[in-house]
Amino acid sequence: MPIDYSKWKDIEISDDEDDTHPNIDTPSLFRWRHQARVDRMGEFEKNKSETKESLDKSQRQLNDLKNKLKASDDESEKKKVEADIEKLEKQFSEWKKKESELEKQEKLAPWNCDTICREGFSKTTVNKLPDKKKELSEEERLDHSQKFMDKYKSEIEKFGYYSNWDDSKEYLLANKHLACEDTANYLTYWCVNLQMEEKNGLMKQVAHQTIVMQYILELAKTMEVPPIACVPSFFTKIKTCDAKYMEGFNSELKAFIARIERRSKEKTDKLMAEIEAEEREKRLGPGGLDPQEVYEELPAELQNCFDTKDIGKLQEVLTTMKPDEAQIWLKKCIDSGLWVPGPSDDTEDAPPPPEESLSGAVETTQQESGTDTPGVDTETSSYYSYCSIS
Repeated sequence: MPIDYSKWKDIEISDDEDDTHPNIDTPSLFRWRHQARVDRMGEFEKNKSETKESLDKSQRQLNDLKNKLKASDDESEKKKVEADIEKLEKQFSEWKKKESELEKQEKLAPWNCDTICREGFSKTTVNKLPDKKKELSEEERLDHSQKFMDKYKSEIEKFGYYSNWDDSKEYLLANKHLACEDTANYLTYWCVNLQMEEKNGLMKQVAHQTIVMQYILELAKTMEVPPIACVPSFFTKIKTCDAKYMEGFNSELKAFIARIERRSKEKTDKLMAEIEAEEREKRLGPGGLDPQEVYEELPAELQNCFDTKDIGKLQEVLTTMKPDEAQIWLKKCIDSGLWVPGPSDDTEDAPPPPEESLSGAVETTQQESGTDTPGVDTETSSYYSYCSIS
């Protein structure tokens, strides 16, 4: 069937003329034409509406009269009703004729910008807003996050091992619950532990996947959609992005790795400090002093005595010191456990240590040696057993 294009030859447009009289304001002319066309269309629609209302009214009246005629038994009343029906049928015919004329006019009327196209169909969809999530307290949030990490630990770690864009995309689409902030948090925690274990290569691989997840979360926040909805778009963009976008990704990855290394060093230093504090606590002597610290404070001559475990030499060194100085060093050695009061090293059945103070022991040694040089008596000193530095 051939297509009739004649309809397109006569289209009424208000501003389709370029040549107008110099004395006529062109914009005003266009506005007048447009207003005149709008008025004509309004009048036509009014006539069409009135005709339709009159036609419907006549139809209803005819139906009522016909029903009345059927129900009536009075001949005179029937004749009157029949006359009314004849009159209404004539009016109905006139309105019907007028409706046909209006339809013909509408069909032959030239198209304009308001009638050249019409809406084929219309559909309105109202999305229901999702229910607002209940605000969790800090304790509840941490508890929820910990439960998530414990439940999906192996799945998150498997994602951390992927290095191919397509593999990562397919894995996340197959495990949609992993596209969340808890996954990024666990990957970050895992990176710190790997660096502390000196697994630097694996740490950098997991750090790469951490930045991937953070980019997806940031994109979801910007678009105000669930993170899983941004997974395809992110991987499509990262595979086809320009050098500047990829440079930004690599820069973010490099900065993240630096933060992981710094955080790992801080945790390692803190852990070592705690271990050293525990070791020091175990080393403390009966007087609460650290034998290692006391040993480092001792004069070189006393340190040499402890290194060689020579008690006789230790006594000789102490006799050369002033009594007060010798007493101070002896007290520190005893309080730190370097010098432990007890039976003699050579005799199992040695008598118990004397009751006198260290100053008394020094004075006894001076009297028995017949010299004013301060020292420690051999017998008295033998009641102290040596405790070496490990």
